[in-house]
Amino acid sequence: MTALLKLSGRIDAFTRWTGKRLAWLILVAVIISAANAIVRKAFDTSSNSWLELQWVLFSIVFLLCSSWTLLDNEHIRIDIVNAMLPKPARNIIDVIGHLFFLIPLTVVMLVTGVPFFLRSFQINEQSGNAGGLPQWPAKSLVMIGFALLLVQAISEVIKRVAIMRGMIPDPHESQISALEAEVEHLVEAIEKK
Repeated sequence: MTALLKLSGRIDAFTRWTGKRLAWLILVAVIISAANAIVRKAFDTSSNSWLELQWVLFSIVFLLCSSWTLLDNEHIRIDIVNAMLPKPARNIIDVIGHLFFLIPLTVVMLVTGVPFFLRSFQINEQSGNAGGLPQWPAKSLVMIGFALLLVQAISEVIKRVAIMRGMIPDPHESQISALEAEVEHLVEAIEKK
């Protein structure tokens, strides 16, 4: 288990490093979007490639940073129900959810995503819009994003099993949910008045 925990640590470090760098592409997308809007209004001209670049940048962040979201325990779940359960039950639900739902989903997406990308790459698929971008780089994001998510899901299973065995502390034990943080913020705002 020690070797698996070392592997998990390396996966986590790579996921965090990648996510922090790719998240900056949101700013790039916003700048491109604003510049495109200004050019369109001021000069009555536009470019399909700049419009398509915006959604490609968003896709990069959405797909390639999903593993970082999982690492930081910010993925979508039913927090109200989850918070009412005892910690051992939550750990079991996490392991079952990862093993029987998340990992199979990522495998299915890889099995279908690789041919999806390869067909597009082989024919050098281009945008249907005049002056648009090639489509195969964007289609590769499905394959890459789900590969990163699969690797991170494996890391999460390793850590959750180690937590259940008492080998490591739960890194999310002291983490408050977004709902709890919002309630605390509201209470602080009320108390200041």
